[in-house]
Amino acid sequence: MIMVYLKSKIHRAKITHSDLNYEGSLGLDESLMKAAGMREYERVEIYNVTNGERFTTYLIKEETGSGKIGVYGAAAHKAKKGDLIIITSYCHLTEEEVDFHLPKIVLLDENNRINHVKN
Repeated sequence: MIMVYLKSKIHRAKITHSDLNYEGSLGLDESLMKAAGMREYERVEIYNVTNGERFTTYLIKEETGSGKIGVYGAAAHKAKKGDLIIITSYCHLTEEEVDFHLPKIVLLDENNRINHVKN
């Protein structure tokens, strides 16, 4: 049996900008992407802590170390500058893999800097 489990999470990221007229995706500081074990073009689920919206998109790189998190295209209707979000990715595991799997959790401060990484 294959099951879906949390692979990684970036907790309480703050949206720094949004643009309705840009091709849709979520721009994420490349250093945050690496810390969470996420990759460009990976599918992610976004949970907006500020307004309760949830949506699915994919990642694109923002400048490393910039703290930038941008919401683009139609997703910009669901998250605005200043909103706090949770970014998650998931993986498929076999029953044998489940016992050894630990998700990578990245906790951020109010400036999108890493406070702590758990895994």
